Amino acid sequence: MTNYLMSVHGPTELTDEFYGYGSKEEMEQSFADTGAFNERLKADGYWVFAGGLAPATTATVVDGQGEAPVVTDGPYLETKEAIGGFWVIEVPDLDTAQRLAADASKACRGKVEVRPFDGLA
Repeated sequence: MTNYLMSVHGPTELTDEFYGYGSKEEMEQSFADTGAFNERLKADGYWVFAGGLAPATTATVVDGQGEAPVVTDGPYLETKEAIGGFWVIEVPDLDTAQRLAADASKACRGKVEVRPFDGLA
């Protein structure tokens, strides 16, 4: 079995009360669909853990490579999309991970990147 990170990408600027969804109903349906997807991952034995992230505007970046750490506000890259949440799954192969990522994308209504772990610490 291999561990994969499935990360959800969405807009960095959430300009409305529905976090980029078209309506309150669409937002609530997406949350329900994502919850059902999470339960399916658990039932199928693929679940490791998952979580949502606060908006990218709450991020800080710490660069400790120099004499003193430098802390800056906001996401590291100037981008229109950022990671809004993620799953860590354990599945037999990439095909399974990609199939689950397609289901995750549909449930959360966002693009989902799949990336294998290069070993676990």
